[in-house]
Amino acid sequence: MKERFLLQLQKLNLHKSKLLPALSGLIVAIFFFALSIPNVYTQTYELEKYSTAPETIRSPITIENKKKTEQQLRAVTQAVEDQYTISEDIAEERLGMVNEIYEVVEETKSKEGNLTKDEQLIMIESLLSDELSKGLPSEAFLPLLRAEQSLLNESHRLLETLLHNYFNEGVQGSEVKDLERRMELEIQYSETPSFLKPVLTDIGTYALVENALFDHEKTEAVIKNAAATVEPVMIRAGEVIVTEGSMITGDLYDDLLLTGLLDQQRNLLPSVGLAIFALLLGAILYTEFRRAVKKENWTFRPIFISTFVSLLIITLMKVFSLFGSMEQPLYFLVPAVTGVMIVRILCSERFAIVLAVVYSLMACLLFNGQLAGALHATAGMYLLLSQLAGIYFLTPSNERLSIVRASVGVAFINICAILFFLFISFEKYTWSEVFLYGGYGIAGAFLSSVLTLGLLPFIETGFGVLSDQKLLTLASPNHPILRKILTEAPGTYHHSVMVANLSEAACESIGAHGLLARVASYYHDLGKTVQPRYFIENQMGMKNPHDFMKPEQSAEIIINHPYDGARMLKEHKFPEEVIDIAEQHHGTTLLKYFYYQAKEMKQDTKEEDYRYPGPKPQSKEAAIVCICDSVEAAVRSLNHPTEEKLKKIVASILEDRMLDGQLDDSNLTFNELKRMETAICETLQGIFHSRIEYPVTKPLVKEAK
Repeated sequence: MKERFLLQLQKLNLHKSKLLPALSGLIVAIFFFALSIPNVYTQTYELEKYSTAPETIRSPITIENKKKTEQQLRAVTQAVEDQYTISEDIAEERLGMVNEIYEVVEETKSKEGNLTKDEQLIMIESLLSDELSKGLPSEAFLPLLRAEQSLLNESHRLLETLLHNYFNEGVQGSEVKDLERRMELEIQYSETPSFLKPVLTDIGTYALVENALFDHEKTEAVIKNAAATVEPVMIRAGEVIVTEGSMITGDLYDDLLLTGLLDQQRNLLPSVGLAIFALLLGAILYTEFRRAVKKENWTFRPIFISTFVSLLIITLMKVFSLFGSMEQPLYFLVPAVTGVMIVRILCSERFAIVLAVVYSLMACLLFNGQLAGALHATAGMYLLLSQLAGIYFLTPSNERLSIVRASVGVAFINICAILFFLFISFEKYTWSEVFLYGGYGIAGAFLSSVLTLGLLPFIETGFGVLSDQKLLTLASPNHPILRKILTEAPGTYHHSVMVANLSEAACESIGAHGLLARVASYYHDLGKTVQPRYFIENQMGMKNPHDFMKPEQSAEIIINHPYDGARMLKEHKFPEEVIDIAEQHHGTTLLKYFYYQAKEMKQDTKEEDYRYPGPKPQSKEAAIVCICDSVEAAVRSLNHPTEEKLKKIVASILEDRMLDGQLDDSNLTFNELKRMETAICETLQGIFHSRIEYPVTKPLVKEAK
């Protein structure tokens, strides 16, 4: 039933249309979209202020709480004090006034004996500057005139010291009154004679003025520096906003609103974005499917296999993501290499690389810890390196052991990638974590090889894939069908082996499937076992039965052998690729010998009656077997084959097949035909090389008569 279904799909040729590649890409995109919805979906709540939280609610995104940031900014800037610039010029000016007063007093005292009190006052007033004479009455200086010179000097030093200290600290306008009272107290408690204290207080309070001026630019600079120290108040993705059972205060409600947890419409856009991303990945697969169909002659089987493997790997990544988190790197264990290994073995290396990139992009989203808006780039990079290593280390080999060998290389790359991620991170890690994560990488590599080895037989059987292992089994000389050919048609068996050698060499020269061509060559003439004596290679020591038959009877027997062979191969459940080559290896060629024989007997003989029904070779391997079958038969008829004769026969057969249109459906190019011709000729020269002719000797044993 399964084989019939697959055969029907093959006949429909859906893969050659755009339908099947587009459908496969769409299926993968939809499947990925469905599984990754929770990774972009944010649960929303219907909550009110001062209600109780039904569960612990975490932030789905990382976002700045601008309101709280501005509050902190205002608090910091308001705490900044006004900045002042101390003017030394004002200080020098006011201290100079005090010096001027004492100089005038000393000058007046020097003439004290010649001047009356009024004249002294007049003299003081005349000697003082206008500002001082207006600011201080001349009568205020009388105590200074009565003081001795030593007291005068001490009072002068006291005033200078007090004013100098005040001015050095900076006198602000709002501080003048307080400093005046402070000065008055300091003078009162000094050792200055009491009759001098009032005048010293008057001079000091007069000289004390504001010298710390408000500096706008300096104040603004300090405010800016203070504001720069304020870090934005962030709500981190995964951070607990409110715990279960706690009251939702106004601030918590604002946080829930800010993170979109109360917005019922917020999930629409992430879903649209996810759909776009999934469709882009599906478009990549569709493009590669179309290219593989055109360039590599893919049928529906590799498309189905790639689609099935993609669904499997997406499921595996989703399952592993459910047990991990952004902090717990279980993605180191994901056996994603399984998918690209299977595709590399059963489909193509290029498509495996494309899938490695696609799976890695998917992993960035699937391993985001279900935090909407987050992408796990580390998981994507790790899986990409791991999968590319699997493709690189998987050597083209028919042995399943090559998968295990490749897993060793994958394990090494996994460890290197893990060490890279750990060593460049700023987070602290312990050596136990290094060994644990390294163990994850090793386990992931060998888990991939185990899954690959386990899944390959099921995929090959389920999709009817012709693997190299199956071909090697069919190529065994002990296979019952091959033994049937050997025993019932030994000449055909030898012919088939020769065709197999030629076909494999030709396939390898153009990159076609050489092992398939070899195995198909072994069985291509199985139909001759129905009536082996009617084929010349099996007529050893007997008369040719065709000499006693009509041309149309002979042609019917000869023409039937490809279809008899295909029928017998189907009965024994052989792979369809081998059956197709057996059926197509003569295409629609003409049985020229019997046709011209019949033409001589009857002029109105139709050519189509002596042509094989076909179909023409549909693959490169079938076309090569078709050519090599004719080449071997033609070369076998030569008595003394030379290099020139061999080249001439091969060239003529290739030309005949091209002119007859037998290669039209095989996708062979002229360049490939040229390389095939060279390979076939080289192989024939190795088979039919010159041999030494040994002399005839007498028999050692006398034959019985």
